[in-house]
Amino acid sequence: MDKPYIKKISEVGRFVVFLVDGKYIRVNKDEEFTNFAHHFDFKFIPENELWIDEPSEEESTYFIDNMLAQINALNKGKSLHEAGIIGNMIEKKERKKSEIILKELKRLNHKDDVLNLIHKKLINKYSKNVKVWLVDGRLVRDLFFLDFVDGGHDKVYNFIPEGEVWIEEDVSLEERKFVILHELHERNLMDEGWFYSLKDKRSILKSSNSKAKVYRSAHEDSSRVEHFCRIHKDKIDEYLEREIK
Repeated sequence: MDKPYIKKISEVGRFVVFLVDGKYIRVNKDEEFTNFAHHFDFKFIPENELWIDEPSEEESTYFIDNMLAQINALNKGKSLHEAGIIGNMIEKKERKKSEIILKELKRLNHKDDVLNLIHKKLINKYSKNVKVWLVDGRLVRDLFFLDFVDGGHDKVYNFIPEGEVWIEEDVSLEERKFVILHELHERNLMDEGWFYSLKDKRSILKSSNSKAKVYRSAHEDSSRVEHFCRIHKDKIDEYLEREIK
């Protein structure tokens, strides 16, 4: 199959579900492509196709249910934002039925138990001023936040302990450096006072002369840096070292 297709997973009604090369899409199409998407998310996805990133195959059932619920809502006149909420509700409901998560929940007596399950490996190489952990992404989505994808940090997610950056264990070794760079750069900017997104009303502050002072988006700037290093791979170690310091 031609890129970005890896294999056909299934057919659901009029839709064909494909496993795709997320890394290829992020470099050549749009760096905002995450675990899954459909035509209403990105116009380059054919209308009758549902795409799921390769490392997410184990969770494909949840993602298919989410996308189908979104598309159904959009066809009924809902906005993309409203459809996203509906899709997430359906996915969350399905995840609660999972025998795996039910077994895990029975073991969670306090916060340390949760973290011991989620934390998989500390990446010492990048853990100088903050701790960079490989984590169980599926468990994070099951327990805390459905939209957790690839990575995150304590400045954005209140369920991540202070001074920690989380990277999904399933992110390939080839992709991992770029995700770590994105999260470290974003966290460093937010630590300096940048806001995650300019859509946040708090990112427009009034100065003493009543003129609005607009801070740039930490997320967008991190996506810019990540995309640059994906194109110029020889720069990734230099940029990572800068963020670690």
